[in-house]
Amino acid sequence: MAVVGDVLSPKVYIGHHLNNLQLNLRTFTLVTKDDTPGNFWILNIDSIFFSVVLGCIFLAIFRIVAKSATSGVPNTLQTMVELVISFTDQNVRDIYHGSSKIIAPLALTIFVWVFLMNMMDILPIDLLPYIGEHCFLSLPALRVVPSADVNITLSMSLGVFILILFYSIKIKGFRGFSKELMLQPFKHPIFIPLNLLLEGVSLLSKPISLGLRLFGNMYAGELIFILIAGLLPWWSQWLLNVPWAIFHILIIFLQAFLFMVLTIVYLSMASEEH
Repeated sequence: MAVVGDVLSPKVYIGHHLNNLQLNLRTFTLVTKDDTPGNFWILNIDSIFFSVVLGCIFLAIFRIVAKSATSGVPNTLQTMVELVISFTDQNVRDIYHGSSKIIAPLALTIFVWVFLMNMMDILPIDLLPYIGEHCFLSLPALRVVPSADVNITLSMSLGVFILILFYSIKIKGFRGFSKELMLQPFKHPIFIPLNLLLEGVSLLSKPISLGLRLFGNMYAGELIFILIAGLLPWWSQWLLNVPWAIFHILIIFLQAFLFMVLTIVYLSMASEEH
C-alpha cells in the first residue's frame, strides 16, 4: 500500500473506506473486496450486521413506546413515533387505493428502517472503523452505511418486486396478469412478443430503479464525506463537513421518503384491476 511514514496516502485512505468487511463462504475467512474481486460466495457482513442491528433498534423503540403509550400528555419519544406513524398512514391513504392490512405497516417499516440506515452516514467517518480495527477484532475494513451497499438496496427492492407480483396475481388472477403483460399496450395477438418485451422491461425497471436510486444517492453522499476526510487537513474539515452534513440530512430523509412512496405507488398499481 502507498504509505507515507505511518500515514496512509489519500488514495489508500479513500480506497480503504470504500471496502466492505466480507466473509468468504468457501473458507469462512474475513477478506476485503480487493482480495476477492467478483467472487459470488462473498457476504458483506458489515452491511448485513448494521442492517439487522438498526432493524432491531427500530422494533425495540416502537415496542417500548407501544407498551408505555399514554392517552395523556405524551413524552417526546411517543410524540415522535406518533408523528411518524401519522405521516406514513396519511401517505398510504392518499396513494394506495386498494384494501390491504399489510401496506401501512410495510410503508412504516421501509421509511423508518431506510431512514436509520441512511442516518449512519452522519457519524464521523473514522469512528466505527477505528473502533473495529483497534478495539475489537482488528477488522481489515468496515463500512457502516448499509444503504450505500448496492446488495442491500437491491435486496430490499427485490422484496418489493415479489410483493408486486403477489398483488398483481392476487387481484387480477394469473390469467388477468398474463393478459396484461401480453395484450398491453397493443391488443392484437400479433403484437404479443413486442408487448411482452415492453411490459417486461417496465416491470423489471421498477425494482432496479428503486434500489439503484437509493444506493446512488447514499454512496455519493458517503463518498463526499470520505473525500473531505482524505484530502483536507483535520483542522479545516469542519468548514465543509458541517454544511454538507446539514444538507445531507435532507437527502437522508428524502431518500427514505421516496423509497416508501414508490413502494406504495408500485403496489397500488399492482392492486388495480385495470
